[in-house]
Amino acid sequence: MSACVQIIVGLGNPGPEYEHTRHNAGFWFVDTLAEQFRSPFKLEKKFHGEVARIHLAGQDVWLLKPDTFMNRSGQAVQALAQFYKVGLEHILVVHDELDLEPGVARLKQGGGHGGHNGLRDIISKMGGNVFMRLRLGIGHPGDSKKVTGHVLKKVSTDDQIDIERAIENAVRYLPDVVEGNLQKAMNQLHSDK
Repeated sequence: MSACVQIIVGLGNPGPEYEHTRHNAGFWFVDTLAEQFRSPFKLEKKFHGEVARIHLAGQDVWLLKPDTFMNRSGQAVQALAQFYKVGLEHILVVHDELDLEPGVARLKQGGGHGGHNGLRDIISKMGGNVFMRLRLGIGHPGDSKKVTGHVLKKVSTDDQIDIERAIENAVRYLPDVVEGNLQKAMNQLHSDK
């Protein structure tokens, strides 16, 4: 049994020019939740981002979209977590994942940053990596030199549809994650075709 989730952080870059880029898959996920729960985001300067609160699986959960740009995501996570006294193990970070194809979503606990600047900054600012992650596949361009262009490029219609399907899928198993049944959610999500 893992810890219950009190904060769900969606990673992305603020501003309309980044809105439809692959790097913003984490934002799309928390936007989907905010819409489903009719809980609009509000800009909170003290948390360096936009926050919303939803009630899921019998608990209040904060949604966070940092407005600090990806490589400083940890600033927002740290501010919100410290204010509400939320430990690292109660945080779920949702981010784009190069090593998974569009349409694939995977859960995990802990691990390195895999070169992802948002994760790197959160691990650095929070002093640990035991938070849970929801990885949303965006595919790999096939050449490491093309990664930056790939993640910051507008997503194709087909990939967008696949990523949205992965988000819908992951949302279905989110109550288990929030309740602390990460393993159960992983088993279901990872075996889902």
